[in-house]
Amino acid sequence: METELKLSLNAADLPRLLTHPLLANGAGTQRLLNTYFDTPELALKQRRMAVRERLAGDQWLLTVKTAGQSQNGLSRRQEWEAPTTPGTLDFDSLVDDAALAADLMALRPALRALFCTDFQRQRWVIEQAGAQIEVALDQGRIHVPGTDLSDPLLELELELLSGPESALMALADVLRQTPQGLVVLTPSDASKAQRGMALWQRSH
Repeated sequence: METELKLSLNAADLPRLLTHPLLANGAGTQRLLNTYFDTPELALKQRRMAVRERLAGDQWLLTVKTAGQSQNGLSRRQEWEAPTTPGTLDFDSLVDDAALAADLMALRPALRALFCTDFQRQRWVIEQAGAQIEVALDQGRIHVPGTDLSDPLLELELELLSGPESALMALADVLRQTPQGLVVLTPSDASKAQRGMALWQRSH
């Protein structure tokens, strides 16, 4: 189960955010290349699910995310992720829900790569209000291969690793107050997959 708070910000506020004392310690940075799959009839979208292949460094990962709930930027959903060989989409060995794995394997022959995200992720782990939280700053783009459709991507994700869920909002409030002044961090319910799908639908 993944619990995270997604926040959008303006590029003009980014330098100010990075002056925050909690983000002063060196962040790990990694480029993440992601391809999202669905059938031509968007069977996964109808189930509010996402299937993604990710290249992180030199490792390929396969991810399945279920619908979950998202309100005021806070989302809770089931997620499975494990190393993979690109193109195999081996849901049987990934998903421990037998019925869901069978459904995905039945859909597998019809799955197509629809859109991609390409971004740099800076990552910090912060202790806040009795919780451990991963802070990820993502900068890059969402695009539809074979078209010139592209959207910029700039967002902050706060993922709860342990502790109370209320600490996510508390940390967001703390991060808004920087030595250089206030940063506007706006809760967002639109996932990267949802934004990519909207972009893909513009091309069809």
